Amino acid sequence: MRQTRAVVDLLDRWRAAARGAGARPDPDTTRAGEQVIARWREPHRHYHTLTHLTAVLDVVDQHADLAARADAVRLAAWFHDAVYDPRAPGDANERDSATLAESVLTGLGVPAPTVAEVRRLVLLTAGHTVAPGDRDGALLCDADLAVLAAPPARYERYAAAIRREYAHVPEPAFQAGRAAVLTGLLALPALFRSPPLASRWEEPARDNVRRELAALTGEPENAG
Repeated sequence: MRQTRAVVDLLDRWRAAARGAGARPDPDTTRAGEQVIARWREPHRHYHTLTHLTAVLDVVDQHADLAARADAVRLAAWFHDAVYDPRAPGDANERDSATLAESVLTGLGVPAPTVAEVRRLVLLTAGHTVAPGDRDGALLCDADLAVLAAPPARYERYAAAIRREYAHVPEPAFQAGRAAVLTGLLALPALFRSPPLASRWEEPARDNVRRELAALTGEPENAG
């Protein structure tokens, strides 16, 4: 794997999170990190890339005080889209990513309760439905959805990258499927659950999602 500066930095973050979660400090940890990074660099990815992984990790690091088990949240961020096939049905990617996390982390000696927590967190990203009081789930899901609150131009680049990942889907089918995803997001009681993030991100995120949905459906934006 080509060791760019960004990859070297990510490997340092991987090792720190793995050690913090109880992994053995041996070469296997570095090799596992390289293998996970290779997944994020697959050529069919346009949004679910190392850039997205880094952005999620940055949010988790900046707000680690909100988490009960920050290193488990970091590891869940590493694995939450480690398996990503746009042709996979339903929540298959999240389930396969959770299984990969369980296998890799168990092999590195991470204690079983922490492995189980990482697996649980990865699965939450399928629907971003978080129970009240689940601080770790809230932080991971908020970090994963942070792009929704980006400035409009960046949000549009995100939406265009998602379309490229689904280039195999004909336009009418993509519009219908994407509209369903956006409608589901708007139906959530809140897009963001961690109070410091929700106060800043909820309104701009809903504005972005409503604007994209209106463009897809040809209907006026709804303020509700």
